[in-house]
Amino acid sequence: MTQMQPQAQMQVNEIQFTDNNPQLACFAEEVIGGLKKTPRCIPPKFFYDKRGSHIFDDICETDEYYVTRTETELLKKHNTEIAQLIGENCLLIEPGSGNSQKVRILLDELKPQTYLPMDISRDYLTSAAQELANEFPWLDVHAACVDYTTPIDLSFVENCTDTDPAENRINNTIRKVAFFPGSSIGNFEKSHAGQFLKNMANMLGVNGGLLIGVDLKKDPSTLHAAYNDKNGATAEFNLNLLTRINRELGANFNIGNFSHHAFYNNEKSRIEMHLVSNRPQSVTIDSEYFHFKEGDTIHTENSYKYHIEEFQELASEAGFKSRRVWTDENNLFSLHYFEVAESISPR
Repeated sequence: MTQMQPQAQMQVNEIQFTDNNPQLACFAEEVIGGLKKTPRCIPPKFFYDKRGSHIFDDICETDEYYVTRTETELLKKHNTEIAQLIGENCLLIEPGSGNSQKVRILLDELKPQTYLPMDISRDYLTSAAQELANEFPWLDVHAACVDYTTPIDLSFVENCTDTDPAENRINNTIRKVAFFPGSSIGNFEKSHAGQFLKNMANMLGVNGGLLIGVDLKKDPSTLHAAYNDKNGATAEFNLNLLTRINRELGANFNIGNFSHHAFYNNEKSRIEMHLVSNRPQSVTIDSEYFHFKEGDTIHTENSYKYHIEEFQELASEAGFKSRRVWTDENNLFSLHYFEVAESISPR
């Protein structure tokens, strides 16, 4: 019998973790409140429980979903220039970090002092952050479970480096840079997108940086395919929201009675995702009663598309100045680098 050699223990770069504990009560309140509206709606941030986060990873690998591969190519092609614009030793903040896959393209060139991934899905966040920390043992990683769609106070990371806390460098000296890839900014209504960018500008402070991915207006057939992939990953992602509501809120949605529906609304320049009731039915959540007629929908997500100049104007109004924009040769997607202007409007 061959004697098995003991495996060498892998050194673990332990992450720091802050749990701002997005409350289940908020989930219930927003779901029930959204279902009482006309038309019915549920915020897309609730897609991302652990299973929803994994399904979204599957969507990013589909042939039809051009966003991930196009932005990844842009990051790989321009990572040296991006690092030169930002500079080393920043506090790199990634709201909605997911699996932290794209940020890996930047880390060796950028050499941030600290990486701060933020997500609403606690278990998925901690697992992804620890995996990245092990892959980059030189990097300080401080994960935060937060609802990044609301204003964020960064005081909890004051001591997340080896810096003498008395110097308080995180707040006053270290440059803060946010990385917001994908088409996530498109999930906000345009007025809310402007407010989100203002929140970012206030969080980052004067001379802070923002590297953000923005999906561009294009042939509606390309957009339709991206949100209706042939393997059904996007449909599964949409329907998983009802599964989560059943599990966490004790609802009684019959998942088979609903279908995924996504289409491009040309007038509003956005993809809309809905869950459509296939028959008359009733659903209860926490003693609340909801009746659906056949064809009634729950609006679960928008994904707005922009022209480059249109988005630059929106960012400018929020307190940012454009430094650089990159696009692919087919003009499917844009990657922008902004800096916070010297004068930031009050919140």
